[in-house]
Amino acid sequence: MRPKLLRELNRLAKSYLSEKEGEERVRRTIEGKRKVIEEAKEMLSSYRTVMLIDASNLPSSYITMLRKSIVGIGAVRLFKNNLLRLAMKELGMKNVDEFSKYLQGTNIVVFINANPFEAKMLLDKIRVSWRVKPGDKVEHEIVVSPMKTDVKPGPMMSLFGKLKVPIQVRDGVIWIAKEATIARPGDVVTPELASLFDRLGVEPKILKPVIKVAYEGGVVIPGNDLVLDLNSYRNEFAEAILNAVNVASELVIPELPVVRSSLLKAYTRAIKLAAEAGILTKETSTMVLMSAVSKAYTLALVLATKSPEVAQYLQIAMPTTSAAQQQQAAPKTEEKREEEKKEGASEEQLAEGLAALFG
Repeated sequence: MRPKLLRELNRLAKSYLSEKEGEERVRRTIEGKRKVIEEAKEMLSSYRTVMLIDASNLPSSYITMLRKSIVGIGAVRLFKNNLLRLAMKELGMKNVDEFSKYLQGTNIVVFINANPFEAKMLLDKIRVSWRVKPGDKVEHEIVVSPMKTDVKPGPMMSLFGKLKVPIQVRDGVIWIAKEATIARPGDVVTPELASLFDRLGVEPKILKPVIKVAYEGGVVIPGNDLVLDLNSYRNEFAEAILNAVNVASELVIPELPVVRSSLLKAYTRAIKLAAEAGILTKETSTMVLMSAVSKAYTLALVLATKSPEVAQYLQIAMPTTSAAQQQQAAPKTEEKREEEKKEGASEEQLAEGLAALFG
């Protein structure tokens, strides 16, 4: 009877201790989560913008580079999605449910004192080189310089030959004799090429962060909407400014740059109107004479087409036509001459009038 009682007491004691240990673990877990939530709340209150970066394909070296790049204006954390959501709700932040749609998978949380678009441009400048795997495609041209490798002569020599890389064997290893291209954009990485990259210390893949979403002041901005075409915006702003100045100059708004443009427009229009009216002044004389000469020359061309004698008198070269064109034009020319005779003025009379015009 006593051994049974002792065993039962031991079992109860172990059960009690196990429950205590479980309660202690739960308490520590709750305290740890509460500590993380409070830290998240502090970060959310201290920074202007929150951004989520997809961390599924990013190495730890990228996170290190990211931290260095935004030091002084931001911070990087790896909060659990649920804890970040709870922190935002406890702070009473707006549109948390909309933001929570992007809290899926593993995320890098970036807190930064910049507007989302500035932050996006800053993050886009961060580039981290990374290894490629067989089957990946090369994104850019890979060029190797003359160098000593740690590759020993053997099967790799055939790969160098296949890639047309000039090599030499010295000191028991392969040397690259001249600068050479070993991969081009679009090339599929074979196991041999991936091995060569590793042996040469080449990391041809450029990791680019995928920004899932940005949050600022209750506004949720998807990552795709953060892309800015700066050149297009710059051209649109320049065009808008030019249009605004044009409209303001038409209205003669009393601002110095606008008044200058208005006066220039008024002066130009006045000169043009005076020239068209034939008013001779110091400013319009050149335009008046050029306009008169142009009109006289146009009239002379019209008259010369009607009379070769006029063209000869004015020394105007008329375009030549082929025999076939002349034959086709002959009937029409006869018809026109008959019509001109009916109208009254003869070619001789036109020539006399033109001679009188030019003295």
